[in-house]
Amino acid sequence: MGHLRDGVWQKGALATSSRDGEFRRKDSVCRNWITADGAPGPNGGRGFPAESGRYHLYVSYACPWAHRTLIFRALKGLEPHISVDVLHALLGDGGWSFGADFPGATGDRLDGRRFLRDVYLAHDPRITTRVTVPVLWDKATGSIVSNESAEIIRMLNGAFDRITGNSLDFSPEALRPEIDAVNARVYDGFNNGVYRAGFARTQDAYDRAVAEVFATLDWLEARLRDRRWLVGDRPTEADWRLATTLFRFDTVYHGHFKCNRRRLVDYRSLWAYARELYRWPGVADTVRFDHIAFHYYGSHPSINPTRIVPIGPEIDWTEPHGRARLAAA
Repeated sequence: MGHLRDGVWQKGALATSSRDGEFRRKDSVCRNWITADGAPGPNGGRGFPAESGRYHLYVSYACPWAHRTLIFRALKGLEPHISVDVLHALLGDGGWSFGADFPGATGDRLDGRRFLRDVYLAHDPRITTRVTVPVLWDKATGSIVSNESAEIIRMLNGAFDRITGNSLDFSPEALRPEIDAVNARVYDGFNNGVYRAGFARTQDAYDRAVAEVFATLDWLEARLRDRRWLVGDRPTEADWRLATTLFRFDTVYHGHFKCNRRRLVDYRSLWAYARELYRWPGVADTVRFDHIAFHYYGSHPSINPTRIVPIGPEIDWTEPHGRARLAAA
């Protein structure tokens, strides 16, 4: 995966490994906010006003971080208000591309760009950054609002409520400390943990990362054994941030990233919980296992040099989950 340095495309990663061989994810660089009235965001970033038709998402169906934004767009009824373009599933030497020759990929229907890096360069011709999805683009100013998925989903959670009339709140203020605590543990040990295992450059780095992955899965299994949701009595942001990694686990992380002690389907409570999330109205339409498998096995030659996409497991995500009897703890 390449990067931009002072506006020039460079092959190779932007310093993502430490001296001990551990994968280190770089922070996102575009951190502005959409708010109901255009006031600055909670992080102090520039505010953009919520307006129907003004904003556009660039996503990949393969990427779990981008997938979060697609789920929130569906849950919050934002499809008529925020447009979307889907990148090609393969991440090549030129980075994410807008080729439309893969089922479900759209090309860039706004400006006909060839690569996602061209979107970043339109925002800042001298930018230094990894070129990642999701990207939340402002059509009015021709600039990137944000490329940080955790913050984008919080914007989508509430900024457009007066436009859509959808008042569902997946990050209620009273539950936010617990949601943030669960998010932090799940991110470190699982969301990012599978990447730390998959991209480890030494045995010690892999051993540390994969141990955290399964410690986190064991903790989640115990937490969900007698409760329906991670926090509170209904799905919250914490559940949806976890979901996108669960959806990919048996298809790619178990094999491709060597997280193969157990499969998701081996966890009775987690597997039922993941199926319930998958079957939530609007969510299954955001899941594309063809993009997921093709991207991971085809885009990481250092892990899979043949780029052969394996046949994969047969998993029935529509199997009844039987979790309606559970109450929140």
